[in-house]
Amino acid sequence: MNKPFITLCPEITRAHALTLMDWLEDERVTCYLSDSRHVSRSIEQAIDRTQLPILTHLFNQGGRFFMAYDRHDVPVGFVRLIKTGSNCEIVLAIGDSDKWGRSLGVRTIREGMKLAFLDMQAEKLIAKIHPDNSRSLKAFLRSGFMLESETPALKSLSMTAGRYLQFLREGAGGDSTRIYITEIDKAKLESLIAFEQGPAIVELEHELERAIVVKPQQVACNVITMNSRALLQLDDEEFEAALVYPEDADSSAGKYSVYSDLGAAILGYQEGDAIDWRISDRTRRIEIRKVLYQPEAAGDFHL
Repeated sequence: MNKPFITLCPEITRAHALTLMDWLEDERVTCYLSDSRHVSRSIEQAIDRTQLPILTHLFNQGGRFFMAYDRHDVPVGFVRLIKTGSNCEIVLAIGDSDKWGRSLGVRTIREGMKLAFLDMQAEKLIAKIHPDNSRSLKAFLRSGFMLESETPALKSLSMTAGRYLQFLREGAGGDSTRIYITEIDKAKLESLIAFEQGPAIVELEHELERAIVVKPQQVACNVITMNSRALLQLDDEEFEAALVYPEDADSSAGKYSVYSDLGAAILGYQEGDAIDWRISDRTRRIEIRKVLYQPEAAGDFHL
C-alpha cells in the first residue's frame, strides 16, 4: 500500500481560490479552524480584487500560503505559515473531506515543518488547536509536537528547530525509505548549499539531514552517491542519469545537478527503491533500476 504523499505548492490560481471557498463553506472543515474567518475573507477579497488567473501574491500577504497536493496532483488542502520574529505559526486543513482518515494531515504537517525550519529558518513552530479537535491534536502529536500551554478554549503545541532536526536524524520524520550519504559528499554539499536558496535546495537540505552518514569505504555499492551513474525509470520512461555537482551538469548528456529536482530526489537511494517526487510541477514516480557506476565501488575516492 502506498504511504501518504503530499507536496506543498505556493502558486495559487483562481481555480484554487474557488476550491478553497468550497472547502470553507463546509462546517466540518471550518468548525475548529482558528484562522478560518481570516482565510475565507482573504480569499473573497482576492477573487473580488482581480481577474488575474494567478493570485499567489495576494494569498501571501501576511504569511505564506500553499496548496497541498496528493500524489495524483489533486489539491486536497492548504497550509498557511505566519512568521513572527523567530517563531512561526502553522494553520492547515485537509479541505477534501473524502480524503479524511488517510493520514494526509500528518504528511501535510511534516511538509509544513520542512518549509518553516529549512526555508523560513524558524526557531519554533506553533500550532493552536481547539481541545475538541481530536483529529488535529493526534496528527500534530504524531508529528512530534509537544503541548506547550492550554486553556479551556485552546491548546498550544510546538516543535523546535532542534527537535525537528533530531527527528529527521533519528528517522522519525515519516520518510519510509532511509538514504545513505558518505561523509565526504555530505561535507561538500553542506558547504555548497550554505548560501543557496530555492525549493530544490530545501529538499536537498532535508535529505542531507535525514541521511545515514557512512564512510566512503563503507557505503554499499548499490547506493547512488555523488558522481554515480544509474539506470532510472521515471513513470514509464527508462533512461540513464549521472548525479553530478552543479558545475558539471549537462542534462542533454544525462548529467543532472544535485540541485535539480531529479538530482535531489535520487541522492542516497539504492537499487530497488521507488519514490514519489515533484519534478517540473508535477508528481513523478522514480524507480532506481540499477547503479551502473559508483565512484566508491570503483575505488575512485577522489571524485
